[in-house]
Amino acid sequence: MRLSEYADHDAVGLASLVAAGEVAPRELLDLAIEACEAVNPRINAVIATDFERARRAARADLPDGPFRGVPFLVKDLTVEEGKVTTFGSVFFRNFTAETSATMVSRMLATGLISLGRTSTPEFGLLPTTEPTLFGSTKNPWSLDHSPGGSSGGSAAAVVAGVVPMAHASDGGGSIRIPASACGIFGLKPSRGRMPRFPASAADIVSTDLCVSRSVRDTATMLDATHGAVPGDRYFVAPPDRPFAEAVARDPARLRVAYSLHDLRGERLDDDCIAAVESTATLLDELGHEVIEGRPVLDADALADAFLELWAALAANAFELILAEVGRRRIGRAMKRVLGDHRTLRVLARLDERKTGMPAFEPFTRMLVDRSRRLSQGHYLLTDAYLQATSYELARFFESCDVWLTPTLGSAPVRIGEIDQSVEWEVIREQVERYVPFTPIANFSGRPAMSVPLHWTGNGLPVGSHFLGEPGAEATLLGLAGQLERARPWWNRRPPSSIDAT
Repeated sequence: MRLSEYADHDAVGLASLVAAGEVAPRELLDLAIEACEAVNPRINAVIATDFERARRAARADLPDGPFRGVPFLVKDLTVEEGKVTTFGSVFFRNFTAETSATMVSRMLATGLISLGRTSTPEFGLLPTTEPTLFGSTKNPWSLDHSPGGSSGGSAAAVVAGVVPMAHASDGGGSIRIPASACGIFGLKPSRGRMPRFPASAADIVSTDLCVSRSVRDTATMLDATHGAVPGDRYFVAPPDRPFAEAVARDPARLRVAYSLHDLRGERLDDDCIAAVESTATLLDELGHEVIEGRPVLDADALADAFLELWAALAANAFELILAEVGRRRIGRAMKRVLGDHRTLRVLARLDERKTGMPAFEPFTRMLVDRSRRLSQGHYLLTDAYLQATSYELARFFESCDVWLTPTLGSAPVRIGEIDQSVEWEVIREQVERYVPFTPIANFSGRPAMSVPLHWTGNGLPVGSHFLGEPGAEATLLGLAGQLERARPWWNRRPPSSIDAT
């Protein structure tokens, strides 16, 4: 198999070739390594590789799952036993995980071969992927632009052709944002659909799945990995039939509401309007009922509440990870003497002297400092407000099955455009403008997806975002499959991809 042939298949297609004996897992792995070495120096998406370990896995008896023998990448925000997990942070550059997330274990049990890890912003907090530790990940459609975040490394590697599908996670849009910016498919499952071990307070908004070039790859991965584990705080009823079956058949006629305005009532960016209008026209041609409409929500109060929740969750994750590092570096006894916050200051100061770089990035510090100024009671009020907003959203869905918006507030931003060096209010406004819709799915627990149906005149992708009913991934996947057949995106390849090497 040549490299161009490798890029012509999705993960399901490659696995079928392995199953038929037409190609060996080690041959696919060698092609993925060749692809990585060819394009990664330009896009900086893969930040750690373990090719020899991957080759040993390819020669061994792989699990007999739906992706047996297919190369894969894991986002560097999720722990794998025995592997360095940096969380995109200078401070954690040598942190080796002592356990694996259930999601990673389930993914590898499908027969995938992990060859490395993909870049993420520090702790996955920003919608771009520009960590101090590894430098900026570039968008394969334009190296001056960001691939989005926080699963930006995974999305860039997929659209560039390194692997057909990669692990991703989503706490405020981090699957859908890079899917939009890179012109691929991304689905965020419902709250409780996916396993969450090891747990954190972020489980209320965060979940895992993948980014992929085909809808059926995501659906097949969802079939293979969904289901809470004993002890998870949330769960959702299992589907009546496999999700992959939904992709292959057109959905029943859906009521689709679409909006050309953001939640403040301001008209959207021209590229986003073009994407939504084009998608709405296509839906109408496919026989769906398409109406203009949006929920009436207090955009400013909602943004305040989600950012306060985001800050609290960031601080929680920060302290949990720090406590583990403190245990390993200085021991429990000394940690008790210093106390959590003093431990942080001491370890960070020592690390900064050693590396000559700040231990933590400005946006991380802003969020953690902001959270520490808020009381526990305020956090509970914030959570209650977001729940009340979820009820308002549910009332809006009485008039529709799906809500269509652009995934992002604009086409992909330029690298450095979202600037951590500015004051809090400035970067907050930048983030809110760029990510006006995706967090709604996270705090409400609803499934949502970004579908690549539009490109700007400059050749940059703009995703169409669909928000669905809780537990209704099959409806979204069925719609995505129908849209994929009606307006295929498979043959669109960016300038920085293995086809261009």
